[in-house]
Amino acid sequence: MKIQTPYIFDIKRYSINDGPGIRITIFFKGCPLHCLWCHNPEGITPEREKMYAINKCIGCGYCIDKCENEALSKTKDGILTSKENCIICGKCTDVCPSKAMEMSGRRWTKAELMKEIKKETLLIDSSEGGVTFCGGEPLLYPEFLFDMLRECGEEDIHRAVDTTLFASWDVIEKIATETDLFLVDLKVMDDAKHKKYTGVSNRLILENIKKLSGHGSRFLIRIPLIEGINADKENLIESADFLASLPCKPEVINLLPYHDIAKGKHKRLGSEYNSGRVAMSEPSEDTKKMALEIFAERGLEVVLGG
Repeated sequence: MKIQTPYIFDIKRYSINDGPGIRITIFFKGCPLHCLWCHNPEGITPEREKMYAINKCIGCGYCIDKCENEALSKTKDGILTSKENCIICGKCTDVCPSKAMEMSGRRWTKAELMKEIKKETLLIDSSEGGVTFCGGEPLLYPEFLFDMLRECGEEDIHRAVDTTLFASWDVIEKIATETDLFLVDLKVMDDAKHKKYTGVSNRLILENIKKLSGHGSRFLIRIPLIEGINADKENLIESADFLASLPCKPEVINLLPYHDIAKGKHKRLGSEYNSGRVAMSEPSEDTKKMALEIFAERGLEVVLGG
């Protein structure tokens, strides 16, 4: 069977928030969830995309001259791309001197990725770090991911997978054999709200968290803390009760305060941030304190950030 090769939209070096130590984080394109607050909207679609930053554009017109499909035009609002004519070939981005136009997504072979990972082994070893496969959703590419994890294991590199666990248990169980740590996202406990805010049911996710806990795999939980979405007392209590009831509790729960940094990325993609017009905001200090207390009261290790 041919192994599907993902597009990689970012490789983040010197990462300190994606697992223990200093890490290199590999971002796969493609995600089955469409969270309204997604910080990496360029990771949602599995295909390549073009991003345009008007503040970087110097108006030279090289991109327009290079386009063979007459997909670009100069306007008072910068360079406009016709989605009907653009074939995402990337030729316009190749000639952009200011990098105002860039392609998001590149195919990497496993050998190329391993070469990049090995460049970081000195920092990884000295900090007890490793590699983290992120997204998007890396479990969308189980064969490719499995092979990368196995090769990293052969090099004695610590391996983490940052995931929603929205996948079949067969896939997760196989990936677990080559994974040292799972970073698991938990969004909202109420299924109807989860569907509204992410586009999918949370039943599979919650069931897989239970199974992963009973499997013996090391895992931690990451919860975005968002006023208007999941930072209410009812959801926090339900989340804490669920995690406290697991056969094996998560090593730590990271509460990640919401910010709207993705607005700029959506603008560069030509897409709309928070298309559902849901009221979202950063959690107040009182909300943060309440959340920490709710999880700690149930004997769970919890930290703000991470």
